[in-house]
Amino acid sequence: MYAQDLFPAQPAAPGPVYWHSLDTELWRVVEDHVRRRLRQAGYRELRSPAVVPSAAGHVEIFNRRPRSFRDLPLRCFEFGTVQDDGHCFCREDQLEAEVARFCRLQTLLQADFGFHVLEVRRPARPAVRAGSDVDWDRAEQALDAAARAAGLDPVPHAGEAAFHGPRLEFGLRDRLGRAQRCGTLQLDFVLPERLGAEYHDAAGLARRPVVLHHAVLGSLERFIGVLLEHHDGHLPAWLAPEQVLVAAINKEAAPYALKLEQQLVDAELRVAFDDGPDTLPRKIVEARERGIPLLVVIGKREARERIVTLRHRDGRQTVLPLAEAVARIQAAAAGPK
Repeated sequence: MYAQDLFPAQPAAPGPVYWHSLDTELWRVVEDHVRRRLRQAGYRELRSPAVVPSAAGHVEIFNRRPRSFRDLPLRCFEFGTVQDDGHCFCREDQLEAEVARFCRLQTLLQADFGFHVLEVRRPARPAVRAGSDVDWDRAEQALDAAARAAGLDPVPHAGEAAFHGPRLEFGLRDRLGRAQRCGTLQLDFVLPERLGAEYHDAAGLARRPVVLHHAVLGSLERFIGVLLEHHDGHLPAWLAPEQVLVAAINKEAAPYALKLEQQLVDAELRVAFDDGPDTLPRKIVEARERGIPLLVVIGKREARERIVTLRHRDGRQTVLPLAEAVARIQAAAAGPK
């Protein structure tokens, strides 16, 4: 991704990724879209301390006050330093609906990013695990039944599940035909017992909730790498860290081009500006190399007539009045609804 200035190597530390401005812009676009989809699915965002004395996580928040059966399902998520992390606390009779909800969310999100869910796998129970075999039998049967009710057919997998419950792994296929594992969903009867999570049913009796742990994308760093390779660096306009390049092709056009740039920025678009001496063909090539999907060309005619020449990645070109051009660029750069 050198031509696009994404993930530049740092000689002092060749392994870790340094997130420069364009990298960070892409991270935020991906994160904000996942956040919007999770909110649409009924999840509320939380934030945990960076360092905690135990692995209680969202269970600690659940236990903060007494819970009623009316509070369930309770869905929450947050973005950690490494990955997205979410939980759903529910009653057993709500389990199928909540698994189906997450499966729909996973399918929708991956389609947004240009992927299709290839297969859903269920790894084998690990040799070292928490809980009894009875607990694991019950959890596996419940998860399989919920997955089938959601229209899925989990494939047994030799890999190991987490130590405290069975999980589903969602596999994707990239443009090179490689299988990529991203989202996971885990059913847990063990941690609610260990950490004292409970709610009161309609009769006032204390009950243990079921906890569904999930990651929609898993590691955002890894997913963004998969995303860039899948699109060969040429991301759709709504994802591109630079959505539109405003190119002035002579000095006389520069003031008008700057005015247009500001209007696009005010419209909350991600804009690059070029008033350098290169020829128009060179500017077109540079925009393509940088993965910028939309190019606005401003020359003497455009400046004089207050029009805009809008060029798309596929070579389509349209001449538009200024206001219409801004609206057209906004529509072309809009993300999935």
